[in-house]
Amino acid sequence: MSVPAVPQHPPEQLTFDELDTPLRETTFVVVDLETTGGRPGVDAITEIGAVKVRGGEVLGELATLIDPGRSIPPHIVEITGITTAMVIDAPPIERVLPSFLEFAEGAVLVAHNAPFDTGFLQAAATATGTAWPRFRVVCTVKLARRILTRDEAPSVKLSNLARLFDVGTTPTHRALDDARATVDVLHALIERVGNLGVHSLTELSEYLPNVTSHQRAKRNLAHSLPRAPGVYLFRGPSDEVLYVGTATDLRRRVRTYFTGSETRGRMKEMVALATRVDHVECAHALEAGVRELTLISAHAPPYNRRSKYPRKGWWITLTSEAFPRLSVVRAPTVDALGPFRVRTDATEVAETIAEYSGIRTCTTRLRADEVHGPRCPPKELAPCPATLSGQPSADEYADVVDQVRRLFVGTDDEPLRRMRTRIDELATNELFENAARLRDRTVSVAVALRRMQRLAALCAVDELVLARPAADGGWDFAVIRAGRLASAGTARRGVRPMPVVDGLVRAATTVCPEETPLRGASPEEVALLGRWADSAGVRIVHASSGYSEPARGGASWDRWCELATTEARIHTERTLYETST
Repeated sequence: MSVPAVPQHPPEQLTFDELDTPLRETTFVVVDLETTGGRPGVDAITEIGAVKVRGGEVLGELATLIDPGRSIPPHIVEITGITTAMVIDAPPIERVLPSFLEFAEGAVLVAHNAPFDTGFLQAAATATGTAWPRFRVVCTVKLARRILTRDEAPSVKLSNLARLFDVGTTPTHRALDDARATVDVLHALIERVGNLGVHSLTELSEYLPNVTSHQRAKRNLAHSLPRAPGVYLFRGPSDEVLYVGTATDLRRRVRTYFTGSETRGRMKEMVALATRVDHVECAHALEAGVRELTLISAHAPPYNRRSKYPRKGWWITLTSEAFPRLSVVRAPTVDALGPFRVRTDATEVAETIAEYSGIRTCTTRLRADEVHGPRCPPKELAPCPATLSGQPSADEYADVVDQVRRLFVGTDDEPLRRMRTRIDELATNELFENAARLRDRTVSVAVALRRMQRLAALCAVDELVLARPAADGGWDFAVIRAGRLASAGTARRGVRPMPVVDGLVRAATTVCPEETPLRGASPEEVALLGRWADSAGVRIVHASSGYSEPARGGASWDRWCELATTEARIHTERTLYETST
């Protein structure tokens, strides 16, 4: 296998906001494959050749034969000249594919009849358990059919285009030769469209035929948008909000909806209905993300799939009675655990906590002067965890309830320790299936506690001022009050930051916290703020109190959960293997 001729800095995966990259500055990786047949997932790759180019310069090449793990059919040998003997000592695809993905990282993939080559590569990735990146792909067959007339090119086969453009490398049905020929064809086609005003990836996508004239005609909806971070709102014929999204460059992002880079059917349908695009300019991406959540919640746009109902999660709470129980409800109380997306998940976690903390599960209404137990159903019918400690009075039972409260806030993890002890007992007695089920239930409890306690730690701070280095050399600021973004702003490079911070704090929204774990804040907003706070380079400018998670909370069980999850995955893989063999 050859290595790149010129060392390259590690490229970054393209984002929507990079679609205006001039073609002369775009890195392309032109790839060609030889295979044992034409069916991805059934037939196998026998050779790969790839050429990395930018601005007309070859940056590197990669080429190798590949052992397909089977004999090569005679008719394929006749076409490519690659025999079974030639590939018998070649590396298998599981060794070659990671090298190719590293070689192509951050580039635009190009192939002649791209669905064929990318189909085989994706099938190989699936078969080897390799993650397939979301490459942008250019097909030179599709591009040639769009640019060339039938009289000029009755056929767009690679050999015909190579003759038409008089390229430097003749296609030979060998991977590297064909990739080199495709590079020359690509450059010739780009030169053609350059005369028509196509100079960037966005314009090239617009030029391809999968953009309807109606879709292209709506590009003017983006013309009045600023090149700044913010939120955009597509509106329909009755001025209803169809879709809400965010961007670091509003004009550039919205323009992509009217180009071939937008392939989602639902989004094309939405664009067809849209009559105008509103926007809210924001200081930076964090403010845009928070405003997006607020606007989606307010308008419930039909083309947004997530975040429409941010407060419709499920919470585990303690009931208000002399002998409290765990109940799954929509609205959190001061003693609550959540939120859960699905009610059944909340119910399963509540049942596990009740079983290992001694919280009763019977529904009998008990007075404060009664004891628990006599009115419970028989153990054989519906065992109640509270009966394991005898017949406690309301005062004795209050100690159990207090322990659950401490579990929720992270000051006591004794119920989790009981679960772990029981898992060890089951495993010692060789009841491995029972131990595995309890292990999975324990992980669910610990993860739920970790998630809420992490969010609650941020909400517990009355005022937290954070700063993150901006791309232009300045600073992005966020003023967070009780888990809500109260103010946001930036200090450009060369501007003194602290006067900006002082102004943001003075102008920040006043927050009235509630008596709930997240103090009334939206879980999605708090999670977004938490991710920003954890991102690289963020600094605490000011905090009204300590920002920390509890020492005996769910976070202290992260390592145990990681090992348990790995064990569960290995067990599943072993079971699948044994079943298949």
